[in-house]
Amino acid sequence: MKRLRLGMVGGGEGSFIGGVHRIAARLDDQFELVAGAFSSSPEVAKRSGEALFIAADRCYASWQEMAEREASRPDGIEVVSIVTPNHLHVPIAKVFLQHGIHVICDKPLGVTLAEAQELAQVIDASGLQFILTHNYSALPMVREARARIANSEIGDIRAIEVEYLQDWLNDRLELTDNKQASWRGNPAMAGAGAIGDIGTHAWQLAAFVSGMEPETLRGELLTRIPGRVLDDEVYAEMRYANGARGRLWASQVAPGFENDLRLRIVGSRATISFRQQQPEILEIHPHHGNSYVVTRNGVNNHDSVRHQCRTPAGHPEGYLEGFAQIYREAAVKIRGGDAPLLPGIAAGLAGMKFIETMRESSDRGGEWVEW
Repeated sequence: MKRLRLGMVGGGEGSFIGGVHRIAARLDDQFELVAGAFSSSPEVAKRSGEALFIAADRCYASWQEMAEREASRPDGIEVVSIVTPNHLHVPIAKVFLQHGIHVICDKPLGVTLAEAQELAQVIDASGLQFILTHNYSALPMVREARARIANSEIGDIRAIEVEYLQDWLNDRLELTDNKQASWRGNPAMAGAGAIGDIGTHAWQLAAFVSGMEPETLRGELLTRIPGRVLDDEVYAEMRYANGARGRLWASQVAPGFENDLRLRIVGSRATISFRQQQPEILEIHPHHGNSYVVTRNGVNNHDSVRHQCRTPAGHPEGYLEGFAQIYREAAVKIRGGDAPLLPGIAAGLAGMKFIETMRESSDRGGEWVEW
């Protein structure tokens, strides 16, 4: 086998997430970046391509040109990575899929549920792979938690609590030259505020680990900072068919919290707890017996999880490796293999449905809304 030929749209100069995706794609040596349309600015696109050692004739001024020209080359890209602002995810994905190119896309899926549903039809018609980079669901201890819950080790689920707290938007950074904040503060480009940026991560993590989605939910989208257009804090409550209850809190205006994603699932026999800032451990709190921790690549990891650990126990893995696992499994799936835990269009649709359902509830004063 040869490395998969990878292209990238977005991710040029000043892009944090572009660098993350490039590192992730190379970590397991399954991809080779050979082409890109790295910016809507031709000058920035050119400089970015040069800095990444991309051949001049494969550094494109537009993603439309890139899709057409790469599809016509015998050595054209096999998969494209989309790391643009949210409003471009669906239009770009559609064009590349229609040109026979697999897609790896940053989250959230887009800006509306309707456009996400249209993309789902394109994916289905193409027969190609579409992968959404919900990286936290690829962390080993998150998958350890999922495996233990699926094996009924904590008993019947009674409560699900997830929170994702940041403080980087506690100031009006969208009014500065901060590239990450400027487009996230623009409704036309972001579509949603905190609920789209980090709320969908929290939502997907809770559903992925528990294996459950609610019957009904309610919540509020709040804008704490005066003058800001989009939401910067989100509260949600969930009711599940088995009687379980859930709570979700996502905030980008919580002083003192850098990137604190936490999940707690309470069962009838034990509680399981994970914190992203301590990704090497999973806490187990049994009803009878002492609480204990499970460590990544430790002796008591599930076999389904141990194979994805890249370093020996005690050699920390974290954020970048979560993205790398997405890319590793994407390579497997693109080559025709099986990767059942890889997030795709279903996760994307659920994320967009979460955003729109929460908006409906918030607009109705926090009323319960059917999922």
